[in-house]
Amino acid sequence: MSVDHETAIDSEIRTVAAVFGKAEMVTDAAWEWEFSAHLKHSFTSQELLALFSKYRNDEGLFEMNMRRLLIRAMCKSAGHALQSGPGIVLKHPETMEIGDAVFLGAQTMIQGRYDGTCRIGNHVWIGPHAYFDARHLVIEDYVGWGPGAKVLGSSHTGDPVDIPIIATELTIKPVVIGYGADIGTNATVLPGVHIGANSIVGAGAVVTADVPEYAVVAGVPAKLVRYRK
Repeated sequence: MSVDHETAIDSEIRTVAAVFGKAEMVTDAAWEWEFSAHLKHSFTSQELLALFSKYRNDEGLFEMNMRRLLIRAMCKSAGHALQSGPGIVLKHPETMEIGDAVFLGAQTMIQGRYDGTCRIGNHVWIGPHAYFDARHLVIEDYVGWGPGAKVLGSSHTGDPVDIPIIATELTIKPVVIGYGADIGTNATVLPGVHIGANSIVGAGAVVTADVPEYAVVAGVPAKLVRYRK
């Protein structure tokens, strides 16, 4: 690459202010909370899912607002200023606690369990096409979750070996994503992993072990690259 070409590329690189991470939260109107509470107490879980399906796939402002109202009605709890793109899938939303100012990208799927735990903190940004095996999942505040990144919170034991693996018992291990962590595009976090606060997981990484605070990890399997401090 020539010096002139490198200079041209450098001149096109820009640093701009953060938008989502620095936005002030706007509280939802009282009538929204009252309407969501009415829906929660007036309809069964299956009826709420059926209502949600009517607004699941459209991108209009009205549909996005209806998704917010219905997600709050379906979930164990959901805070102010929730944004959700089209195509969101929630399995066992009654086990899910979603904080304030959360963004759920288009086609995100959160797979809960009837007796599970799923807590998503405040100011969490989740990119499109994300997948969460949320049988025992905690995502703390200010986490950034790249498009297509995944959590696997459970796996089959594979025992006994003379029956299909998918017919063997399932082992559920808690996954915790610490405060301020950033998970790269198409990364995969495996069962039982704790991602430390303010750490970075590189794009496409497969995280098989705990990540320390302020660490940068990358690769398959993910290895320590450096510390941010």
